[in-house]
Amino acid sequence: MADLAGDTDKLLRFRTDEPHDEPAITMDSFLVGQTDATAVRLEAGDDARALLPHLGQIALVEVSFPSFRDGRGYSAASILREGGYTGELRAAGDVLVDQIPFMRRCGFDSFAPEAPVDPVVLQRSLDRYAEHYQSAADHAAPVWKRRHG
Repeated sequence: MADLAGDTDKLLRFRTDEPHDEPAITMDSFLVGQTDATAVRLEAGDDARALLPHLGQIALVEVSFPSFRDGRGYSAASILREGGYTGELRAAGDVLVDQIPFMRRCGFDSFAPEAPVDPVVLQRSLDRYAEHYQSAADHAAPVWKRRHG
């Protein structure tokens, strides 16, 4: 289980390494001058593919979720993980507890939700679906593949 936070200034993490504490800069700032930074923030609408040549130097990518209805961050996470990014991938903003299992499947491994997360509700949410029907960044074998090879 992750380190669960009861208030919004702490992180919910599914990693064993130390949290990255350098403030994240915008992707535009990173790409046009602050290339020595190791933490980058993607806003909704930023193209995560622009970071692919720099993944080896980035320890944290923070993806903004301005609204729980905005799913563009899921695509950004998938692009980064499929591109080989192994650093901390944080969903920040309007992150709801029932979205966290799906965000984990896309590759997010830390969360900075605006609202507190109840650890019991989160665990129930994570345990809800034992089987998956599609491949994802978490590399869990889909149920059809286990059944039919």
